[in-house]
Amino acid sequence: MTWWQALILGLVEGVTEYLPVSSTGHLILTAWLLGLGANPDRWHAAFTFNIVIQAGAILAVLGLYWSRVQQMAMGVLGRDRVGLRLAGHLLIAFAPAAVLGPPLDDLIESYLNGPWPVVGALFVGAWLMLAVAYSRRLAHTEHRGRDLEHLDWRIALLIGFGQCVAMWPGTSRSMMTIVTALLLGLHPRAAAEFSFLLGLITLSAATGLKGLQSGGDMLAQFGAWPVILGVLTAGVSAAIAVKWFVGFLTKHGLGPFGWYRLAIAMVLAALLAAGVLVVPAA
Repeated sequence: MTWWQALILGLVEGVTEYLPVSSTGHLILTAWLLGLGANPDRWHAAFTFNIVIQAGAILAVLGLYWSRVQQMAMGVLGRDRVGLRLAGHLLIAFAPAAVLGPPLDDLIESYLNGPWPVVGALFVGAWLMLAVAYSRRLAHTEHRGRDLEHLDWRIALLIGFGQCVAMWPGTSRSMMTIVTALLLGLHPRAAAEFSFLLGLITLSAATGLKGLQSGGDMLAQFGAWPVILGVLTAGVSAAIAVKWFVGFLTKHGLGPFGWYRLAIAMVLAALLAAGVLVVPAA
């Protein structure tokens, strides 16, 4: 992998990881355009690379929401009741993925990790987002809704189950958590923040597990420097994307992202149907 390929993949990962547009779908298309699908071994290494460089996006949110992380740390130490409550809700929301993820991993890899299932998830997610965006019942959440201090364990658990749907590649973890939170009455800013904080736990677990399982093969294919560059690029671009996204979501809602997902799904479907995009199995 060249330095510019690592730079581009890191940029795409960082920009799309926390936006509800599916980083997986974008990375599949980007890796193919960069010529990384030439053979199964190289494609598998690229698949691992795209997961490992999530570490940069994790660090970006850790920096942006450091005050919240400190608040939760103080809560665990018994010095902040609000922080302890939020930390507990994040663990509750993570629990469904922690329980269901490992036993379903092989099935997901075997049946849902191909390009057509990703396209299907992009389509379904797009229509779900558009339905939520143009729902009159949810229109009030542009200005009103619960903040994180008024979150309860039931809402946290349901958001966690929503996150499990995103085990289907192409669905988007941030899309499912934000949509579920909005449906349950959270303010868009609170929904986004909870999604980002939950991602610290979920993405860290996924990144660590994939690194342990396939990191050696990835390094054998690409070396260490592309990985370092990818992580750094993902971190910077994710920080910029997150700061922009929160304001945009509060003002404009999910509608523009739904239409964008629909367009990306149509492009991928057309390329696949024409036989132009041929992706080896990961």
